[in-house]
Amino acid sequence: MHRFDDLSLPIVGAPMAGGVSTPSLTAAVSNAGGFGFYGGAYLAPDALRSAVREIAGLTDAPFGVNLFVPERVDVDADEFAAYRDRLAPLAARLGVELPATVPFTDDAFDAKVDVLVDERPAVASFTFGLPSGAVIDRLRAADIAVSATVTSVDEARAAADLGVDSLCAQGVSAGGHRAMFAIADSDPEIDTLDLVRSVIAASGLPTVGAGGVAGPDDVRAILDTGAVAAQVGTLLLRTPEAGTRTAHRGALADPQFTTTVTTRAYSGRLARGLVNDFIRANSDHAPSYYPQVNTLTGGIRKAASDDPQVINLWAGAGFRAARAVPAGDVVRDLAGF
Repeated sequence: MHRFDDLSLPIVGAPMAGGVSTPSLTAAVSNAGGFGFYGGAYLAPDALRSAVREIAGLTDAPFGVNLFVPERVDVDADEFAAYRDRLAPLAARLGVELPATVPFTDDAFDAKVDVLVDERPAVASFTFGLPSGAVIDRLRAADIAVSATVTSVDEARAAADLGVDSLCAQGVSAGGHRAMFAIADSDPEIDTLDLVRSVIAASGLPTVGAGGVAGPDDVRAILDTGAVAAQVGTLLLRTPEAGTRTAHRGALADPQFTTTVTTRAYSGRLARGLVNDFIRANSDHAPSYYPQVNTLTGGIRKAASDDPQVINLWAGAGFRAARAVPAGDVVRDLAGF
C-alpha cells in the first residue's frame, strides 16, 4: 500500500515546511497526476488539521503529509550563547531581541499524528528519523501508508526493519533540510542516483528518488534506477501556488546567486540553500542544536524577510531551472508531457 504505484505521472511534490507548502500547491501536484505532499512541521495541530481538510477539498486525488521526527539533544549553554553573541549585531540592526535560552520542543509530534489518524491522508512521511512502531501501527490501522526519508543505506535498512511501506532516498543535491536521522550526523553526501540504487538493493522497498532534478532527463535517470517516482521541490518554489517568500523567489533567478551549500547556520541542522552573506558569515560557527538554533534565528529571518542576503534561501542543485509557471505545468513538463 505504498500509494505511488498508480500515479498518472511519476512525480512527487516534496513537502516544504515553514510556509512554502500550501494546500493549493499540494493539491495542484496531485491534480496534475503526480503525488503532492504537504509539509506539516512548525504548524500547530489545529492548523495542520485545517490544512489537510483544505487539501482534501481541492483534490480527489491522493496526497501525503510529512512530519519531522523530534530528537532531544543536550545543549551546551556556552556554545549556544557564543552563537547568539555572534548574531547579536545583526539582530540589533534589525531591531530583534534574541532569546537568551530556547527550550526544546517536539513540535507537538504526537498531537499531529493524532490529526493524521483522524484525517487520513493517503501517506504519512517522516523526516529526521523514524516514528515508533506503535505510531506506524496506528497509521496503518487508519489505512495510511508510511514512508521514511533516508540519506544512506544504513538508514534505509533501519526503516525497512521497522516496517515502513516506502522510502524517499534524498541525495546530497536536494534542497532544504538534509534528512539524516541524528542532528549531529555528518552528511553521507551520496549522489541521488547512487543512493537510490543502493537503497533499493538494500531494502527492497518502493523508493522515490529526490535531489538535483532540473528537467525530464533527471526524472528519467532516477526512474531508470528502479525508483517508482522522482521527487521535486526546488522547481516548485517559483510556482504561484507555493508560499515562497518574494525575496526567495527572486534569488532563484538572480545571477548574483550562483551556487548552493549545506549549512547549519539557520537551524542547527544541515540544510542546502543558495550561498548568501548570512551563510558565509555563520556556517563555520553554528552549533548542531535543533530546534533551538532554528528558533534563535527565527526573529532575524522574519525581520529581514525581504533581504535575500539574510534569509534562508533553501534550494537544490537544479535551482536555476525553477520557473514562474503553474505547478501543474512543472509536473507535466518533468514527466515529458
